[in-house]
Amino acid sequence: MWQVWLILAGIFVIFEMIIPTDFLIFWVGVGAAITSICSIFIDNITIQIGIFCISSVLLLFCTKPFIKKFTKSSADMPTNAYSNIGKTGIVISDIDPISGKGQVKIGNEVWSAKSTNQEIIKKDTLIKVDSIEGVKVLVSVNEKSEIKI
Repeated sequence: MWQVWLILAGIFVIFEMIIPTDFLIFWVGVGAAITSICSIFIDNITIQIGIFCISSVLLLFCTKPFIKKFTKSSADMPTNAYSNIGKTGIVISDIDPISGKGQVKIGNEVWSAKSTNQEIIKKDTLIKVDSIEGVKVLVSVNEKSEIKI
């Protein structure tokens, strides 16, 4: 029976290479390999299945935090859009918090904009970028007269 567990371990490892699942299937394969070793000494299939389930679950839960330290999520990937925070620009289309419309020009880029404090900001007003929310910049009126790009 140990050969069956060893073949299953190989299949699980191959599936992990084909379908990357953040080591989910890999640890099930390691659990099958552990069961393969145990099945040399234990003939009872119920105990073997228990060893397989327990070792797979323990490996999954004990190693998940360790693996997360070394793998990066694409959701955490920073972009250069955040470099616009703190820069100044000019309103090219009135910013109206009620309709949610408005555009600003920061350097050579045109952004959809919302006002930080929900005020209407008129065209040709100097603004400062406070933050980015999705695809819009949150801006406030810049009291200084110079544009820093």
